[in-house]
Amino acid sequence: MKYKKMIGCICGGLLLAAFLYWQDNGLMLTKMAYEGDIPQNFNGYKILHVSDLQNKVFGRNQKPLLKKIKASAPDIIVFTGDLLDRHEGRTDVDSAMDFINEIIHIAPVYFVSGNHEHQSGEYDALLEELIAAEVTVLDNGKSIIDRNGETITLIGLADKSVNQYYDKMLHTLMTGQEDSFNILLSHRPELFETYVNENIDLAFTGHAHGGQIVIPFLRQGVFAPHQGFFPKYTEGMHEKDGTVMVVSRGLGNSSFPFRIFNRPELIEVTLKVK
Repeated sequence: MKYKKMIGCICGGLLLAAFLYWQDNGLMLTKMAYEGDIPQNFNGYKILHVSDLQNKVFGRNQKPLLKKIKASAPDIIVFTGDLLDRHEGRTDVDSAMDFINEIIHIAPVYFVSGNHEHQSGEYDALLEELIAAEVTVLDNGKSIIDRNGETITLIGLADKSVNQYYDKMLHTLMTGQEDSFNILLSHRPELFETYVNENIDLAFTGHAHGGQIVIPFLRQGVFAPHQGFFPKYTEGMHEKDGTVMVVSRGLGNSSFPFRIFNRPELIEVTLKVK
């Protein structure tokens, strides 16, 4: 009997380890469609959303991750912060740039910072490398994308941890863009009301890690940074007063080492004319 119990415990432990590994490494590509008053020439335009990698490595040289991004064949790639992890011994600018230097050959890359970049103490070094790689860094900036004579505006906010007056900054960035279709890149989903107040059309965010542990069937996350327990914005599309916010579950982990019922995620959003 003791032998059978020991075998049962070993098998149970192996199954649990396999489950946890799959939850942390079983990459998903979530496909969504945004329908709105977009310029006609952007109908079918595909945006690949990456967030919260936090120096995590998938397989050898990020091959599983790169394979999914290539398969999406996006028009642009947007990264909404926490490319780095702030914890001592885990911050690795070189590893992060190895990934960036691969995806820039797939599509143009647009980037905004998250809290981990700034808390790591390595953001200046990362920023220099990003600019050298011709990544468009949109920390409190904007960029116009032209497609056959029609345009959309990409706006970016630096993370709130270094952007105390983020609401005023967003208002300044939106001045003069009222008649343009605008897309916001921001790390923080908990600031949704600010995005709504500024009449943002489409916002991409991360930071919440999908709630880390998700209650099955309810799809309710247990905890998210700056939202606390049972957070409201952890994944998916959210709409209010004409503003749509996409929240990525992200790719990596940080303080808590496991994802449960919350696999790492890339998001593909296709723009469609309403």
